Amino acid sequence: MASSSLNANPFGFTTHVSNPPAGAANVLEMDKKGTILAVDDNPANLGLLSDFLHGFGFNVLTARNGQAAVERAQYAQPDLILLDIMMPEMDGFEACQQLKSDAQTAQIPVIFMTALTDVTNKSQGFALGAADYITKPFQQEEVLVRIQCQLKISRLTQQVQSQNEELEKRVTQRTAELQTALKELQSAQVHLVQSEKMASLGVLVAGVAHEINNPINFIHGNLTHINDYAQSLLQAQSLYAQAMPEPAAAIAAELDALDLDFIAEDLPRILQSMQVGTERIRQIVLGLRTFARKDDSRRKTIQLVDGIESTLMLLHSRTKGRGDRPEILIRKDYGELPSIDCYASRLNQVWMNLIANAIDALNESDTTVPMITITTQALSSERVQVQIQDNGRGIPPEHQVRLFDPFFTTKPVGQGTGLGLAISYSIIVEQHQGTLHCESLVGQGTTFTVELPTQLLG
Repeated sequence: MASSSLNANPFGFTTHVSNPPAGAANVLEMDKKGTILAVDDNPANLGLLSDFLHGFGFNVLTARNGQAAVERAQYAQPDLILLDIMMPEMDGFEACQQLKSDAQTAQIPVIFMTALTDVTNKSQGFALGAADYITKPFQQEEVLVRIQCQLKISRLTQQVQSQNEELEKRVTQRTAELQTALKELQSAQVHLVQSEKMASLGVLVAGVAHEINNPINFIHGNLTHINDYAQSLLQAQSLYAQAMPEPAAAIAAELDALDLDFIAEDLPRILQSMQVGTERIRQIVLGLRTFARKDDSRRKTIQLVDGIESTLMLLHSRTKGRGDRPEILIRKDYGELPSIDCYASRLNQVWMNLIANAIDALNESDTTVPMITITTQALSSERVQVQIQDNGRGIPPEHQVRLFDPFFTTKPVGQGTGLGLAISYSIIVEQHQGTLHCESLVGQGTTFTVELPTQLLG
């Protein structure tokens, strides 16, 4: 005969129960499986409780003291712990405290078993993390309902945690996807800006070079004739002077005013200076045409130093001293390089960005002898290196990690777009299969190192 409360033993139920009470049947239909750790220092009580739980389909582990309970829980990871309070050496409260302080067992629900009815003891148990209390003598239906209720809560909690973890993974994955999309968008913007900038610059420079080239060639070519004519006229004057050593008074006065001796000496020097000047302009025009090559979409084999030299020529005016700023010295240490396969005007854009940045850094520093050192060398028959070094104030470490990020700049608003280094990185790494990195020490200067293959793949 099933009874809701039996007093034949401390637990209030018989040793073997073949059928659950009617009130507990529906509860147990939800989940008949689960591992329970029963802890009691009384072997008889422990045996009765174990038989009772086995009868309802639970897997039961047992422990006879608090220390054994803690060790068994750590090893076996039960779904629920029935923990007696009154035990020698380590009581239930201390065992519960250790269980809840260990990450391995903290989430396992603990139900205290006690004959105590004092509110203070119950409060202490809940404060330590207990999930529930069962007071002896037990009623079967209450025991089963409380166990099943805590198991259900525990499993629902685990499901929620699992769902939260899955949600966090999805959020992390989605965030990564958005970050990738943002980087791709920024990269597309950089390429667009680069293409538009280089196209506009190429058209402008090519147009200027063309407009200057024709008249300067005309002047340069005619200087030779002017020099010949001048020499002929001076020779004729000398002959007239020999033939007419005593010219008329008016002519003699005019010749004295002209100072023909000085003209004869100075005119060749003037013409020579004009020749040098027009030749310099022709070299500038050639540099402009080299920098703004119209075959930007086509690869060709070039001498790398030619592009660097044309860039230095374009930036020459910015290196001159002015006011309280000394002239920026350009030190060239060019090693012998093989020709390289590349997109020439794109590389020229890199040299422009790196050298212009070095000039800006030196203009902002108080270096006594500002200097930019450009070094080229062949690392092997298949790879070359270019280093552009300044002795300015250097770049702080927190800025170095973001140097190649699109739109990152330390310059004041209106003085920098934050695209120069990002574009340079894209040109070197993505378009030329090379590397670009920066080394900088605050107070000592900055070095940008470019490595390029001599032959592009693909």
